[in-house]
Amino acid sequence: MVFYQPGKTDHNLPRDPFKACVVPRPIGWISTVSPPNVTSPSQQENGTSSAAPVHNLAPYSQFNNLTFDPPYVMFSANQTGFGERKDTTRNAEATGVFCWQLATWDLREAVNKSAEAVPYGVDEFERAGLEKTWSEVLKTPVPMVKQSPVRFECEYYTTLRLPGNPPMGTVDVVVGKVVGIHISEDVLTDGKIDIRKTQPIARCGYYEYIVARETFEMIIPGDGANLFGLEGSVAKHKALRESVEKGEVDGTGPP
Repeated sequence: MVFYQPGKTDHNLPRDPFKACVVPRPIGWISTVSPPNVTSPSQQENGTSSAAPVHNLAPYSQFNNLTFDPPYVMFSANQTGFGERKDTTRNAEATGVFCWQLATWDLREAVNKSAEAVPYGVDEFERAGLEKTWSEVLKTPVPMVKQSPVRFECEYYTTLRLPGNPPMGTVDVVVGKVVGIHISEDVLTDGKIDIRKTQPIARCGYYEYIVARETFEMIIPGDGANLFGLEGSVAKHKALRESVEKGEVDGTGPP
């Protein structure tokens, strides 16, 4: 059994194992826009400015949903090697909005290309050859990857700043509330999102990814009310809550 204390003792392995332990990790392919009147370095150098927002797209391998009623998601962003906060974090905080799109097998090369560190002001959508579609309910319109079959529109909620070791420095854990969900009918089978059609990719350790094409089911035995959360069923969750408020059930079973 390998045992080590991160930052204190050596694991004596050829590569660091930590990120390979928690797998697979869903990818937070996050799009944002810059706040008004922010100029890119090239505009500053040329002495020009534009009110047009700068569009940004980047994948984050530490991402997940947090709850379902209402739905929240989070992504974790390290600082750059120059000690600067990521554009995604700054944009989300400044505008109060961001979007997430599902990273799929068909889009894997675009996901990888959008991960490259480029100067502020470079449009990763254009650089990766991605067509844009737009959010519908956010106060500031945000571009989304049109080719992605599942997309979330999110309102920024908060940032938890964790201390990190140089050169990464502070780690920003950004939380957003999901206020709009787009699902292509092409990836549905009998009203359910079909993993065989979406084929999402996820991060593993080192430089490895995985693609999901198969699933299996297990239903937890016992109280059926506990399954509402596993299903992510807002309707059933609401019905149970209302039944509890009316005194029809005690909250430990289905209404």
